[in-house]
Amino acid sequence: MRVRIPGAIVVMVCAASLAVHADVRSEEKSLVKFEGGLGRMVNLFGGKAARDGIVSTVAVRGDRKVTMNDSTGQIVDLQEEKVYDLDLKKKTYSVTTFAAMRKQMEEARKKAAEQASSQETTAEEKPDSAEKREVEIDFDLKESGQTRTINGFDTREVIMTVVAREKGKTLEQAGGMVMTTNTWLAAKVNGLREVAEFDRRYAEKLHGPMLLDAHQMAAMTTMYPMLQEAMARVQKENVNLDGTPVLTVLKVEAVQSAEQAAAVKESEPAPAGLGGLGGRLARRMIRKKEDASASAPGRATVMTVQHEVLTVAPAVSDADLAIPAGFSER
Repeated sequence: MRVRIPGAIVVMVCAASLAVHADVRSEEKSLVKFEGGLGRMVNLFGGKAARDGIVSTVAVRGDRKVTMNDSTGQIVDLQEEKVYDLDLKKKTYSVTTFAAMRKQMEEARKKAAEQASSQETTAEEKPDSAEKREVEIDFDLKESGQTRTINGFDTREVIMTVVAREKGKTLEQAGGMVMTTNTWLAAKVNGLREVAEFDRRYAEKLHGPMLLDAHQMAAMTTMYPMLQEAMARVQKENVNLDGTPVLTVLKVEAVQSAEQAAAVKESEPAPAGLGGLGGRLARRMIRKKEDASASAPGRATVMTVQHEVLTVAPAVSDADLAIPAGFSER
């Protein structure tokens, strides 16, 4: 399993209301953690990046963004609608168009859906079709009153909660998905809005926020169909935050329906669907109590995303935005 933690994570966790039209170069640390059986697999094959996260240098100017870590890099050009993926050790790069990425995502989504419907499915137990369910979003934002100094920034905490559920039903009735974001905001830092604005435009061109690579994102949204709508709402609300996110921790939880909770209580296999969220994975996580961090009965943490801004500099050189010299296309 490939584990990639792209700079596009900032789509969800690093948007703020700041000065625009400023070049910016920042150092950031990102960590994506999956729970349950999927988490154990990622930790096994994902190496140090899956366990400890990745520290990257991010540079943005206009329609071009570069993200570099110690072994890989990525250049996204919104005007060209191309992504350049760099192997810094082999000194090679590949080019993918946005159109090709959209096609890959759609194909991966279809393949994941076919696999999900074919695995261990009986006549009595069939995955729900999320397309038949209309999603409704509940939103809440509050100040916690807590303050911290992080990486030299004086910050305050705000807590955002986004609930995705079936329209016309409560979360407890039909189940759904809950995304909780704890964000530590500093005073406005010039330039960082440019990063958030770039990622917002990139997500629009790809028809949805990108948290992982195309194949992983397709698999996750197939398993949890409400994930993409919940992510989009988080992104939309983040731009209204008063300050610069320095540290953000996002937790994604799957919630059982009342019917599933009753079935689990009786130690019987839960019905498929998780209220349209799909997936035996989440049901097993709940049934076997693999997720020790679940905040309440009937909930299972699917994944957490942590993003931290380490340093910020308001200067970007032409070299920061270019393919390094000596690299060849593979």
